[in-house]
Amino acid sequence: MSDFDAIDSLLDAVGPQAELPPCHVRRELRERARLSKAQVARALGVSPSTLSGWESGRDPAGETRTKYAYLLDGLNAKLATESATESATETESAPAVEQPVTSGTAPIATPLSSPDLPQDEDGDGGGEDVELLVAPEPCVLCGRPAGQRVAGFAQHLTPDDCRPAATGAPAAPPAGQPTAHTPKAPPRTARPAYATERSKGPARHAFQEPSGPVDLIREAVQGALAEHRGDVDAATAVLVKRAIPDAMRLLDETRRGARYDVIAHPWIPDILKKQSARGADQIWEARPKWTRHELPPGRHQVTALDINGAYLSALKTHLPLGQLEHSTGLAHDRRRSGVHLITPPEWEHEAVLPNPIGQRDEPGPLWVTEPTLRLLLRLSGPRHQLCEPPQIHESYTSGATENLLEKFRIALKDARDTAIEQGDTVTLEYVKAMYSKFVSTMGESNYNRELYRPDWMHLIRSQAFANLWLKALKAHDEGLAVVRAMGTDELHVIGDWRRVFAEGRAVTEVKVKDTYTAGTDAAEHEGEGE
Repeated sequence: MSDFDAIDSLLDAVGPQAELPPCHVRRELRERARLSKAQVARALGVSPSTLSGWESGRDPAGETRTKYAYLLDGLNAKLATESATESATETESAPAVEQPVTSGTAPIATPLSSPDLPQDEDGDGGGEDVELLVAPEPCVLCGRPAGQRVAGFAQHLTPDDCRPAATGAPAAPPAGQPTAHTPKAPPRTARPAYATERSKGPARHAFQEPSGPVDLIREAVQGALAEHRGDVDAATAVLVKRAIPDAMRLLDETRRGARYDVIAHPWIPDILKKQSARGADQIWEARPKWTRHELPPGRHQVTALDINGAYLSALKTHLPLGQLEHSTGLAHDRRRSGVHLITPPEWEHEAVLPNPIGQRDEPGPLWVTEPTLRLLLRLSGPRHQLCEPPQIHESYTSGATENLLEKFRIALKDARDTAIEQGDTVTLEYVKAMYSKFVSTMGESNYNRELYRPDWMHLIRSQAFANLWLKALKAHDEGLAVVRAMGTDELHVIGDWRRVFAEGRAVTEVKVKDTYTAGTDAAEHEGEGE
């Protein structure tokens, strides 16, 4: 092939992008075809969270866009054909006198819109793909019969309904098989279900007994060790290298049947975008970098404490669900989360405690995250009264929940605890890499293109800093002298710290990083005075 042939081939590949219908139509086509996000995502080779972004406002590109357009065109044509066939069948079988005709081929699952179901702000059931089942199916979480599917999986809608079956209790009956205790209507429905024959479709055996999130971690570690014939270092290196895609896979597993969709690529305001290729955005994370200027008189033994799993614990924070919305002059709304332009209050306790907003040289307003704002509001409240409330000028926020990543966090925590208990260094390093890289690459990173949430990255980091600051406050309130607070996990104190903090390797405990002596003897002070 000549150079010109290569160029012609390249030009032939460049053309108009495949047309895609509006976002709401994409979702409607998938739901009408009774396809779950997991099924469609698997066919396209992407994650369910990425598909959620395409159904919420983001467009794919390149070959993936062409595949997605092809799928949507096919669904549209197939559904249109089925609709025309059903209409023709009903017309042929209709009596001469107009009477209501009940179709004998009603769908097995009908999307619900009931006041009994959890609703979001738009009143559409939270966008969870809730479907009514004619016959109960085993819940993917507890195994007991459930009367509805959520995001394509049979599941109970409330924690009270979803509980493990008692030991010795009869197993859930197969779908479509009546039992002596079958209710007259499936639970929590807004309208009666119609008896129907189950339509033939793809087998769902892969989802009937799913492996749990911790099983994914265990299987990955076992596979890496087997591949490298038990070489711990080689297996660890491979697992750490693939920690980001594995973390995203684990996130998708823990989000199955979740009440809220993860919007992976929302619109982001300019303050959350880097000002240059190697620069930073405008968000101040309030990272502690503080050392006490004057110690109490005398020589003291200082203990440097290491806070375990700082970023892992910080995954439990209020994260905005959707696109950030701008507001000005409004009071803080605890049901929302985001970033805020504030004028911070004066801090008069620098001698014994670090400033909650970190070491900032420039005065005036600055953009802070939700954890920093909530910390300042807490310290200005009646319990502590350590400062004045911050002044909020404007905000970018969205409806939020503190439990968005909770199942993800618990899965990683359980795997970490088990690895420590069993002395499993491979799993421990793998889990550490998963949660640390998950946090560090969800912003503008080429290593994780499935999730673009710089707002989440800043919030999780700031939550880790706020958690460390609160430990410093606890130490101070319990009579310890706080000497240093650094980053996410370093706290230096003077005094009997074991009566304040539990020692160990769990995420709720601390361990000793170092001990050293600081201060001066009283005799030395007297000698200086002479």
